[in-house]
Amino acid sequence: MNKPNLLFPTPIWTFSLDNYNKINEEMYSFIKAEQVEDQKGINKSNVKGWHSKDFNLKQNEPQSFISFISPSIEQVMTDMNWEKEKQKIKISNMWAIINKGGSTNLRHQHGNSTISGAYYVRAPVNCGEIVFYDPRPAPVYSYPKARSSNLLNAQVNGISPKEGALVLFPSYVDHSVNENKSNEERIVISFNITISI
Repeated sequence: MNKPNLLFPTPIWTFSLDNYNKINEEMYSFIKAEQVEDQKGINKSNVKGWHSKDFNLKQNEPQSFISFISPSIEQVMTDMNWEKEKQKIKISNMWAIINKGGSTNLRHQHGNSTISGAYYVRAPVNCGEIVFYDPRPAPVYSYPKARSSNLLNAQVNGISPKEGALVLFPSYVDHSVNENKSNEERIVISFNITISI
């Protein structure tokens, strides 16, 4: 039986990074210090949660974190068959979000970037999936009812966070975060990557 050709797939990468405990503890301390400095934070997609200002990427902790995730970014470049030699790969900005119990993030996307990422420093059980929405416009106009969702028909897909996990995705993909139903903090580092000549 012939299988369909997937001509315009939307890639979402999930990496479970090894030896993440040390970097998680370093980044946890860094993020908590940022929160003490700016307890109000900023308001973007976050509802009830704390959203930091952009990190100073020249500081030691963000630099160590960038080194830690760089092989995964390289893998994305390889998978996409993008020319690494002729283009600049730059993390343009990075920030943290702390979602306490009852916090969510509304549906949004990241403009003016190529790839976006979410890395989990703290991810208790039931702390809220990251949810992705089909970016293709056609299903909005006509979409047959499916018996159950699969990779071909799903309009929404969620990924459960795990400590040490990194999710990378095209910046144009709408996403949200479900409510943290635990009593512990969900702490994520988010960032944007620009790839340009």
